[in-house]
Amino acid sequence: MKALVTGARGFLGLYIVEQLIARGDQVRAFCRSQSPELDSLGVEVLEGDLRDRQAVVAACAGVDVVFHVAGVAGIWGPWDHFYRINTLGTQCVVEGCREQGVGRLVYTSSPSVTFDGSPQCGVDESAPYATRWLCHYPHSKALAEQHVLEVNGSGGLLTCALRPHLIWGPRDRHLIPRLLSRARQGALRRVGDGTNRVDMVYVENAAEAHLQAADALTDGSTVAGRAYFISQGEPVNLWQWTDEILELAGLPPVRRSISLSAAWRIGAAMEAVYKVLRIKREPRMTRFLAAQLATGHYFDISRARRDFGYKARISTAEGMRRLGEELAG
Repeated sequence: MKALVTGARGFLGLYIVEQLIARGDQVRAFCRSQSPELDSLGVEVLEGDLRDRQAVVAACAGVDVVFHVAGVAGIWGPWDHFYRINTLGTQCVVEGCREQGVGRLVYTSSPSVTFDGSPQCGVDESAPYATRWLCHYPHSKALAEQHVLEVNGSGGLLTCALRPHLIWGPRDRHLIPRLLSRARQGALRRVGDGTNRVDMVYVENAAEAHLQAADALTDGSTVAGRAYFISQGEPVNLWQWTDEILELAGLPPVRRSISLSAAWRIGAAMEAVYKVLRIKREPRMTRFLAAQLATGHYFDISRARRDFGYKARISTAEGMRRLGEELAG
């Protein structure tokens, strides 16, 4: 098939491109700029911005499936920034698919679309969208996901949404580097009592789930119009896992801690100050971050296993070994 991957230069997007190429599919990438990695793969690259409807529609021409991975993440920033890219940008992708007769659209969403700060232990896709938003990212992603699923079946377009949680692995330029940077600065604090379990997913498994979902997205399939949590299927203790990553990098474990209530108050205060002073950089603590670090959030992935045969082909232990090799190199 011929696939369009938005955000193909990103962490997850590039792995999706590589897996498509490896199995013989044709790939077109829609990115904000060129990249040596995509050039070396022989991928057709179109430069553009998700907010440019005309460019997005043109990028969808002649493809069979779109993997819409691009978006802006983060826990701080103006609503308009997240809304225009994540929500309106996704609407442009949907319009591009419909105008160009694309048959399938796989949207990369987030488990945070159901997160309101409360623990989520073993929940499945019946969990409702949040009604209280602690930052703009999950809100904008939820609106985008709802739109993608609502248009399923319209004009011959079949859609689904995947919600991979805490994507990690080699070549990560955000999660792991940020964790290690804060550890080297002595700025890491355990939030909560240290017992909370969370789901995460190795990046190659997350990418493979996208291909599996696209392959299963056919007329009459149960995949069409549905959302799916994606993870390793084995929750880990967040702080033990954090210490394991630090050990791979030759750094000491997290030794200092703070209660959730204290972190929440600090986060609320910092948000207020940053908002009044219009500080653009991200606060060290926010209410969303405090809740994410202190509460349990792991998911039942039975639906993905059942509907398109997803499983974590690369184990957590093997993923950690590969990550360790990169950090050691």
